[in-house]
Amino acid sequence: MKAVYLTGHGGNEVVAVGDRPMPERQPGEVRVRMHAATLNRVDLYMRNSGAGITHRLPQIMGLDGAGVVDAVDVDDPCLRPGQPVVLHAGLACGRCEFCQRGEGVLCTRLQLLGEHRDGTFAEWVTVPAQNAFPMPAGLSLVQAAALGVNHLTAWRMLFTKGRLQPWETVLVFGIGGGVSLAALQLAKQVGARVIVTSRDADKLERARALGADGVIDGSREDIAKAALALTGGRGVDMVIENVGEAVWSAALKSLVRGGRLVTCGATSGDQPPADLRRLFIRQLQVIGSTYGDLKEFADLLQFVGRTGLKPVIDSEFGMDDVHAALDRLDSGRQFGKVALRISSD
Repeated sequence: MKAVYLTGHGGNEVVAVGDRPMPERQPGEVRVRMHAATLNRVDLYMRNSGAGITHRLPQIMGLDGAGVVDAVDVDDPCLRPGQPVVLHAGLACGRCEFCQRGEGVLCTRLQLLGEHRDGTFAEWVTVPAQNAFPMPAGLSLVQAAALGVNHLTAWRMLFTKGRLQPWETVLVFGIGGGVSLAALQLAKQVGARVIVTSRDADKLERARALGADGVIDGSREDIAKAALALTGGRGVDMVIENVGEAVWSAALKSLVRGGRLVTCGATSGDQPPADLRRLFIRQLQVIGSTYGDLKEFADLLQFVGRTGLKPVIDSEFGMDDVHAALDRLDSGRQFGKVALRISSD
């Protein structure tokens, strides 16, 4: 089968497009004929080094994806051949203490597609049947694929970890990236007020068109002062950020007393000043979050089906143009998801 796979670590020269063995489906698994996937920052990380992530080369890239059921157990209660599905990338052991309490995303032996094992940039993928979910109506396969990482990550940050309420105000850093856009869309759907930041004026205007209630240009404004001004001096209830060190101080200073900062990344550095005095005097909460479990994904998909939410797609590329797709993501110029078309059959 045709696939995009890593032959080493470095730049695009280690990303190959070619033939890989067809995966064999085991009992309890589903084989999916893939139609679409989207790129994530971890794809760049795996290409560049993959340091700290146990994997073996060559390895097929890609975390999320959507396609059509090709084969499944005849007695499977939820899936049938020909059914459009979207994949959850996390394969948990089901036995450790975290799995037993329903926190598969914290599994001590969690394997992620495209990180620890072959991923979704391939014509066929096999996963446990529980990791394939019926696709919400009204979405294209590309839009459905986009839900599998960024929207699920934002869902857990906002609702599971951050406990967002409809009357609250959220500050979202770095609008244009997948998680940030997903957070804007999801928070607006439940009625929250959303303020976004970017250093790109065009991205801010596009975010405003998507419903952002306030925008802050980080290239010329003091973010914390602007956030306070937009909230009448009060501060925001929650910050959603994945930038880390470069914005940490501004994020903490933007929060109302008792506010929550939820973080899922550290692209600018992972050793920010703790600012402990501010933390305990204002009784702020700093909450770490990453990805989401099967129940959260099911809830997200039901929410998308009910509300009609559609992920923002920046651009689409064919498998043969995967280098251009990776360059687009690496440039930081994208607004929404960079997608990969696997098959149109």
